[in-house]
Amino acid sequence: MNDYTGIEQTSQKLSHSDGSPMRALVVDDEESLADLVGMSLRYEGWDVKTAHSVAEAMSHAKTFVPDIAVLDIMLPDGDGLSLMKSLRGVHAGLPVLFLTAKDAVDDRVAGLTAGGDDYVTKPFSLEELVARLRGILRRVGAGVTDDEHAELRVGDLVLNEDSYEVTRAGVPIDLTSTEFELLRYLMRNPKRVLSKANILDRVWDYDFGGKASIVEIYISYLRKKSTPSGRL
Repeated sequence: MNDYTGIEQTSQKLSHSDGSPMRALVVDDEESLADLVGMSLRYEGWDVKTAHSVAEAMSHAKTFVPDIAVLDIMLPDGDGLSLMKSLRGVHAGLPVLFLTAKDAVDDRVAGLTAGGDDYVTKPFSLEELVARLRGILRRVGAGVTDDEHAELRVGDLVLNEDSYEVTRAGVPIDLTSTEFELLRYLMRNPKRVLSKANILDRVWDYDFGGKASIVEIYISYLRKKSTPSGRL
């Protein structure tokens, strides 16, 4: 289902300067969610450890040196804010992205005030989460890519992963957040046949549970917005 066969990828691979993979510690008491996030990051080529409690996360921290941590705010034996401080006591300056309930505004504010680098609200798309992590690591200089810019290109179509801007022949294209995530996923997976299930899993909220027809609808939106002829 992917027509993006001529894409020049300029931000597909994020790694250390020596070529070794980025390392992430993912902590969430929902085992299925932690495993899903871990699987998505491994797909990106990262080394990942998952944990479901503060105790398990700190056990991993003794032998695993993460470049970034993904922490749920609420954990069965503590909270993400305290865990962040404990992890940074072992790994100074560790970047942290918090996972928080959609209506827990106070949690988000507290997390950033306490020194978190970013947050996403549940439910979230895996593509957005991966992009946020990549953005944090680029900002702190922990990862390198094949060039200096977080851009994907196909012909005169350009998508910037940092600024969330999309242009065609220099003309801005106004996309919704879902349209942007869909376009990014397609552009980051050239020469791959992507099923509707693949796309739903990565672009829509992990608990979306919707109909696969939504994929065709959004691809038609992209075609209409990206070119007068309606063809990407």
